Amino acid sequence: MSQHQTAAEGTPGNPLVRSLVPLIVDAGIPIASYYVLSDGFGLGTVAALGWSSVVPALRTVWGLVRSRAVNGLALLMLVVNVVGLATSVVAGDARLMMAKDSAVSSTVGIVILLSLRSRRPLMTAGLKPWVTKGSPAGNAAWDRLLASSERFRRAERRFSAIWGGALLTECVLKVVGAYTLPVHTMVWLGTVLTVVFILLAMVIAGGSCAEPMEKMVKAESERAAGAASGAATGPAQDAKNAAYAAAGAPAAAVGSAE
Repeated sequence: MSQHQTAAEGTPGNPLVRSLVPLIVDAGIPIASYYVLSDGFGLGTVAALGWSSVVPALRTVWGLVRSRAVNGLALLMLVVNVVGLATSVVAGDARLMMAKDSAVSSTVGIVILLSLRSRRPLMTAGLKPWVTKGSPAGNAAWDRLLASSERFRRAERRFSAIWGGALLTECVLKVVGAYTLPVHTMVWLGTVLTVVFILLAMVIAGGSCAEPMEKMVKAESERAAGAASGAATGPAQDAKNAAYAAAGAPAAAVGSAE
């Protein structure tokens, strides 16, 4: 690893940036590009959805080529956009179009909740760098806690559950609003709901899951460092005892001699 890379990994805030990059690239850019293309440039819904699918499509292909692994979030956004394209062909009224826009939140929320049954919930990719600060000691402590602590595993899954539940609730409210409130009201209220539920998920999941996990990782890292230090000084102390014994001094005198 180069010195430049090492320095970059040690910069303050860098773990947070690394944890947000997948979410921004795989979800934020496709969603933002859809609204920019449709509202800012006046493209039709089909064209906007098509062009906003380029980034997740490239990310999915790149993941397969580079590591022969599927980028779950990028593939999810691609599927959502494809479904949105198919829906747009038959959508003829404004309310149905507004309800369709909430498909992103609902699909992502449902998949996050379903991922709770897997060994690695979907939101763990963003949670781990934040909790461990990207350090090797933190990553090792995370792995040990994940294998040995039921409390730690519950917090990891609860983090994804909170995010999945928040996104799904936001979707339900937006769909209900699309068919019960005036269209011009839902144009701005839909954005407000999205922002509010994202902030709520950040606050609730951060306080109840991320912060306790961060403390557990820190304590485990310190415990491991202390154990390693003790293991390193043990042979050195034995060597000192042997030297005193060879010189005719009792081992018990080692402490006073030091």
